[in-house]
Amino acid sequence: MNQTLILAGRVLLAAIFVISGFGKLAGAEGFSGFLASLGFPAPLAMAYLVGAFELLAGIAVAVGFQTRIIAIALALFCVATGVLVHAGDQTALLKNIALAGGFLVLAGSGAGSIAVDKTKRESRYA
Repeated sequence: MNQTLILAGRVLLAAIFVISGFGKLAGAEGFSGFLASLGFPAPLAMAYLVGAFELLAGIAVAVGFQTRIIAIALALFCVATGVLVHAGDQTALLKNIALAGGFLVLAGSGAGSIAVDKTKRESRYA
């Protein structure tokens, strides 16, 4: 497998979450209003929680840290948000399903050799 392509794929999958997570944290008040309109409990706390999850999980995937488990978590997150938030918006729902598929492929293949996970494995056995 071409390791540069795996890295590029990880970064592209992660970018939407890093950018979106940062935006949600920076605009938590506005995002919490959206969550409240959907009936989510504790919308401000949920806004910070979702924003932090998206930002940190996105960074982890981009650098290849705990890639398989985080990719599975993001796949589940994408399906859940697609169903709970975007059910009435076919384009957004399909985007979330496609992202979930990409994360499942990443979970199955792993981060590749250009990743923090690879560096940690090598240093453990050095």
